[in-house]
Amino acid sequence: MPNKAVIHTENAPEAIGTYSQAVKVNATVYLSGQIPLDPNTMELISDDFAEQAEQVFKNIAAVCAEAGGSLQDIVKLNLYLTDLGNFPIVNEVMARYFEQPYPARAAIGISQLPKGAQVEADGIMVTAG
Repeated sequence: MPNKAVIHTENAPEAIGTYSQAVKVNATVYLSGQIPLDPNTMELISDDFAEQAEQVFKNIAAVCAEAGGSLQDIVKLNLYLTDLGNFPIVNEVMARYFEQPYPARAAIGISQLPKGAQVEADGIMVTAG
């Protein structure tokens, strides 16, 4: 039987639906999608795409920390963008948060995200234990 735990931190936005911020099964953490909400106000941080991308990575980092890891422990990252023209910007922002070797990644263009966000990220992290 796998060891399963729900991960929750006040340093990332509350779940706005029927899901957990993350679920840890043994050493693997499945990170739910994070949009650029300020965890204190639950409002979008800004209309600026770069600022939204920054907040997404801050939110993901907070959940990773609560689960006993960091962004560097993410092995698979999915990015969802409402405008693929922002792809170079999200790459630039991501480079400030991740070190090589980078996680496997997908960048997916979609028509809309919750609360009018322009970017969302989810992923899989593997911790030491």
